[in-house]
Amino acid sequence: MKGNEAIAEAAIRCGCRHYFGYPITPQTEIAAYMAKRMPKIGGTFLQAESEIAAINMVYGAACTGRRAMTSSSSPGISLKAEGISYLAGADLPALIVNVQRGGPGLGGIQPSQSDYFFATRGPGHGDFHVIVLAPASVQEMADLTRCAFELAEKYRMPAMLLADGTMGQMMEPVVLPEEAVDPDDVMKGKTWTTTGTGMKRPHNIVNSLYLKPDELEKTNLERFKRYERLAAEETRWEEYMMDDAEICVVSVGITARVSKNAIVECRRRGVKVGMIRPITLYPFPSAPIEAAAAKVRCFLTVELNMGQMSEDVALAEKCARPVRKCNRVGGMIPSADEVAAAIDRIAKEGR
Repeated sequence: MKGNEAIAEAAIRCGCRHYFGYPITPQTEIAAYMAKRMPKIGGTFLQAESEIAAINMVYGAACTGRRAMTSSSSPGISLKAEGISYLAGADLPALIVNVQRGGPGLGGIQPSQSDYFFATRGPGHGDFHVIVLAPASVQEMADLTRCAFELAEKYRMPAMLLADGTMGQMMEPVVLPEEAVDPDDVMKGKTWTTTGTGMKRPHNIVNSLYLKPDELEKTNLERFKRYERLAAEETRWEEYMMDDAEICVVSVGITARVSKNAIVECRRRGVKVGMIRPITLYPFPSAPIEAAAAKVRCFLTVELNMGQMSEDVALAEKCARPVRKCNRVGGMIPSADEVAAAIDRIAKEGR
């Protein structure tokens, strides 16, 4: 399947029946797939009049406890930022898919990872975070879609699947769960939903407005306690050839795939290099980066931006080791040879 289609089918199989979106390259296949499938299974597909309308429709559906999602690409996600903040402020679980393209502005339609800061620092106004998951294969596009819904509901916060355009457009074999989740089952245990009281319980109110400063402070403090628990229990990453590594590559998405090829080639030549691939970008896997800093000489981030993740790497390893960059922007993807050359330059520095 194409990566975008794998996301859509995975969402359906894990009980999502409400999709609201607006077309933009390179994620339009998600909306097209949902337009075809949702009416056949009793779900809702709605192409909104704008990205702003779409995210507010997600807010409305999420209030009922149903699994709801939207998808877009970089400029469209910017338009959704206010609604994402409202979702976070109301403690509502929902899935936002961002298949990134180059920027700023309209930029280009080629792949990018330049929304890293936007996603990981809180994509909207106020003190908040969203769960951010970064797939590096079509299989992970599917697997992390389900993971995103489940984590969003567990911690009552929005989740973002942050993929680059290459991941959305590439085709690979994918195994999808044969047993689908019943949409009614996802309602179990959600005591906060606005689904009507039946005169059997007090009214539930979903709201992000707190006019009393002490109430807003209390709510924000409680929310950040949940973020701490999320970081302690749900941080995910992959380590590759790190046992004896003297150089540590840190990369996500398509650049992690390229980096693996470069690492294999450099290992063949005797260079001791490995990789840590963050899967959760928020929470960022600081612990393995800090542990690696005790044994490696240098870190190398490989990114499709101007080096945004390198700042999180430096923070995680507390500036104990230098952090070099191998990056391309504007829709360009570094080749395995370029990454290998960057690794070789670091290796020569240590001789």
